[in-house]
Amino acid sequence: MKRQFFLPAICMVVMQLFGGSLLAQTNNKMMNEQYRPQVHFTPEAHWINDPNGMVYYKGIYHLFFQHHPYSSIWGPMHWGHAISTDLFHWKHEPIAIYPDSIGTIFSGSAVADKNNTSGFGKNGRVPLVAIFTQHDSTGEKAGRDNFQNQSIAYSIDDGKTWIKYAENPVIKNPGRRDFRDPKVRWYAPQKKWVMSLSANDHIEFYSSPDLKNWIKESEFGEGRGAHGGGWECPDLIVQDDNGKQRWVLIVNLNPGGPNGGSGTQYFVGDFNGKTFTSNQTATRWLDYGPDNYAGVTWSNTGKRKIFIGWMSNWIYANQVPTETWRNATTLPRDLKLKHIGNDIFVTSQPVSEIASIQSKPILLQNIKVSKNTDIGKQTGKIKFPCRINLSINKINNFSLVLSNELGEQLVIGFDKKQNQYFIDRSISGKTDFQKDFAAKHVAPRLTDNATMKISLIIDVSSVELFADNGLTAMTEIFFPNQPYNQIHLQANDSIIINKLEYINLKSIWQ
Repeated sequence: MKRQFFLPAICMVVMQLFGGSLLAQTNNKMMNEQYRPQVHFTPEAHWINDPNGMVYYKGIYHLFFQHHPYSSIWGPMHWGHAISTDLFHWKHEPIAIYPDSIGTIFSGSAVADKNNTSGFGKNGRVPLVAIFTQHDSTGEKAGRDNFQNQSIAYSIDDGKTWIKYAENPVIKNPGRRDFRDPKVRWYAPQKKWVMSLSANDHIEFYSSPDLKNWIKESEFGEGRGAHGGGWECPDLIVQDDNGKQRWVLIVNLNPGGPNGGSGTQYFVGDFNGKTFTSNQTATRWLDYGPDNYAGVTWSNTGKRKIFIGWMSNWIYANQVPTETWRNATTLPRDLKLKHIGNDIFVTSQPVSEIASIQSKPILLQNIKVSKNTDIGKQTGKIKFPCRINLSINKINNFSLVLSNELGEQLVIGFDKKQNQYFIDRSISGKTDFQKDFAAKHVAPRLTDNATMKISLIIDVSSVELFADNGLTAMTEIFFPNQPYNQIHLQANDSIIINKLEYINLKSIWQ
């Protein structure tokens, strides 16, 4: 008995002594990889695209994601898995869902089935249920139209392990080549689950009492919004609008985004449990940059709606110059509604949890910018990642230029005549891996407020711009040959930056 006890005990001691050290070594290696984001989620290795199955349960944010565990280019999709308590520091978990004879595991969602409508719960344990598309590559190659079907899996150990439903698929393809990305939510007034599902150029809505048996309710999308490419990754959420419920349908599409390739649009409207309707006539974009796609929200977060997207673009996602891993997610963002005249917009801002990685701000006030002003002379050595908050009372043309000794630069600014924000990565570093990467991208200013506020989250290989309290957002990746280490403010005419906050961000790998 003593011998049997001693061996496991000594193993446990060894793990305690060296396990943390090995983890620290792994994190240190990842932290120092060229272009590895320091405040954004990335897989430990290999390929990532769409965030999937995000559910908040028992204080844990679960993030699943499209993952090829054996290559850094797209391939047979699995569901990778990571968990966090603060949306920034992530613990990588084993692969959650593997391909099987029905197909590989494409995008989908997950819910906490608190009422055990599915019957998967045991001994009072709430089942987490994942709903996903299974893609049959053999059927696709054979020219069939029914190679994408919807399946489910469940977990009764709080998301640690997953069991596929024996009678999958739960929704069989009616003959559509694009039939995927189920996003499921509970519709309390009618005590049923509602699924938003991509079907080529529109969204279809299904309902179910138990997550197993589904009926089609309606369709939305013909002649509405942007149709430059196929509609994908929908998400139907409800937002509070001064005490009134408004429904928002998020729809990703590829190609056809506002600056080429992938993009994310949304519709504000109403939903009665069967049909989504919207009076919105103009196309609204959740993010105008080229590198925010396939974004959806966490389920089970109450009134709060937390969004995260894939930080890349299908134009070049397989070619970006990273080695051990490829692609990342955006920052998690809080979504809210904002009225501008007769229009209603969805705003996005970095989640408040970002405070956990922010250092004390360096505050500069009443900076007179004439031609070229070196911010580093006033803040001290420039380090990335960082956050820069700008407040300007008299609006005019200006640029914020990130640069290095090689002459590479990323330019972020505002064009008063065009009333546009812009990000220019034309000479930002490595750009020749794809012909469309080197470009200047623009986004409209959506308010005529006399005061302009801009917040920039700048990682080692990405920038996210949030202007006018999140009315305009832009996400952009870049790959300098050596890190940027300078920031200059530039203006043709003299302008005053009323307030500038420079905030260092702590690496999530530390």
